[in-house]
Amino acid sequence: MSRPQLSRSLRAVEKTLLQKRTLTTTRPLTYATPYHSSQRLPKRSISQASSPQQPPPPSTPKPAPETKPQPQDRVTKILAPTPSQQTTANISKTGLSDKPLELETTPEEKIDWTRSFHGLSAAPFPKEAADVLMAATDPEEVEIKPDGILYLPEIKYRRILNRAFGPGGWGLVPRSESIVTPKTVTREYALVCHGRLVSVARGEQDYFSPDGIPTATEGCRSNALVRCCKDLGIASELWDPRWIRKFKAEYTREAFVEHVVNKRKTKIWLRKDDPVSYPWKETK
Repeated sequence: MSRPQLSRSLRAVEKTLLQKRTLTTTRPLTYATPYHSSQRLPKRSISQASSPQQPPPPSTPKPAPETKPQPQDRVTKILAPTPSQQTTANISKTGLSDKPLELETTPEEKIDWTRSFHGLSAAPFPKEAADVLMAATDPEEVEIKPDGILYLPEIKYRRILNRAFGPGGWGLVPRSESIVTPKTVTREYALVCHGRLVSVARGEQDYFSPDGIPTATEGCRSNALVRCCKDLGIASELWDPRWIRKFKAEYTREAFVEHVVNKRKTKIWLRKDDPVSYPWKETK
């Protein structure tokens, strides 16, 4: 091969190598957004950048001016008609809130009868009191309910206690608050005689409307007294089945009656010396 041909082939090889090197080293071009002098950053003061913004001081509310009641408003309230809706809570739902007070005293100062059992079975009562308490029940004082249950009126229990211990020598102490259900009032009481606890019993009384709750609380107290007196032996014959059967056969009778209003017929018990009273009328 001649020298001119060799030099021509070498130049061709060099040209090929240069093209390959250019392809491997070429990178994609990125175009930057041109900067315009009209675009300026917002100015920021040094004080704003260094210290945080302080909240404004809270404003103190001004006291409202006192408004005196006008005489006309008072007259308007007085002359207003009576409200037709209930203005107080229904005690049949809320209860009576009559829980006994808790005394903050030591036992040496005073006995808390709401919790204490002081004097229970410490000693028997004198014979004079025991004779009055355990005297035989007079059949003339016993009453009978229309359903045949015998009972002694609660006022006669009080008379017996007064004869045995003297007026003021006994008392009935509530041991719990009154429980008012939709139909019944119940409360626990303790009978205390001559400074000694005698018995504890729970009284109960039914009622038919919320207006009768105050009367039911008094009936509940009397019912508890009757139950407490059983422990003293007062009118114990009324719980003796044999005495009850004998009393019914001798002093009571059954009668068929008709209700005067609704004409309902039924059979009731009553004493032989008592007539059928309203609202019943005896039928043949």
